[in-house]
Amino acid sequence: MTIVAETFGESPLTIPCQQADLVGILHTGNADAETGIVIVVGGPQYRVGSHRQFVLLARRLAAEGWPVLRFDYRGMGDSEGVFAGFEAIDDDIGAAVDILCARCPSIKNVVLWGLCDAASAILFYAHRDPRITAVALLNPWVHSEEGAARTYLKHYYLAQLRNPAFWRKLAGGGVDIAGSLKSLFAMIATVAGGAKRQQPDIDPDPGHEKNAAAPDTSGNDALAARMGRGLEKFRGRVLLILSGQDFTAREFTDAAARSTMWRSLLDDTRVTRCDLDPADHTFSRAEWRAWVEDTTINWISGTHPTVSQAGYRAPANGNR
Repeated sequence: MTIVAETFGESPLTIPCQQADLVGILHTGNADAETGIVIVVGGPQYRVGSHRQFVLLARRLAAEGWPVLRFDYRGMGDSEGVFAGFEAIDDDIGAAVDILCARCPSIKNVVLWGLCDAASAILFYAHRDPRITAVALLNPWVHSEEGAARTYLKHYYLAQLRNPAFWRKLAGGGVDIAGSLKSLFAMIATVAGGAKRQQPDIDPDPGHEKNAAAPDTSGNDALAARMGRGLEKFRGRVLLILSGQDFTAREFTDAAARSTMWRSLLDDTRVTRCDLDPADHTFSRAEWRAWVEDTTINWISGTHPTVSQAGYRAPANGNR
């Protein structure tokens, strides 16, 4: 293990945060680098990531010359403290940025990179810290019971009805009709209940200034609305990566499509959106992880992602 750390220029460190010590790994990159990256971990997991994704990503980015810090926030992995949820890790992210800049004093710009609820946490934090000039958001988490039901009805049940294999299975008695109908009606009731609760004239954040891009605040879209307000306040560059075979990504795109504010934000020229249609939530195959790495590197470099080494083509229009 020591040999590997020396080979990749990796140093373990502790990060003081609110009377707790967080554990992190710093990948040193170039000594005069002006851009550094903090990988914020989506939970519940720790700094290695699913399929060692964060380790491999950090090494690729460091090989390009950028210092990278990946760390466990309070109550996760090897860090001290109590986990308070992804909506309460501003102090953890800030402490990680502090130590990255202290260890690498040439850094002038910090990029935050996060998957799932880490992407959501980044949107709550980034606009508060002027050192953050860019954020990479992968499959952001906007989960609610109503949103999940909408997504499942739209992307699972409708797909099943168009699938010949489903009808063959149904004809052969391989489908639990009663159970499936019970589940279907429960989801319809959840969506209908959410529609009843819609109050479009009420903003859950009364302090938010009303404007033409004000968030849609009906029902269970409150989390997406709060995330949107964070992005609205952040003026840096944004990379949005979405997996095509992931219900978390589908729930996000469905929520964004229902929101005037999110539609406006995703059309902003500072947002680059890239979709990887065959990928699952954690990009579990090596070629998918390589595509994410290549896309991230090209974006940080200021080169629009087009064709990666993995052979997947990103959208020609970065705002798609």
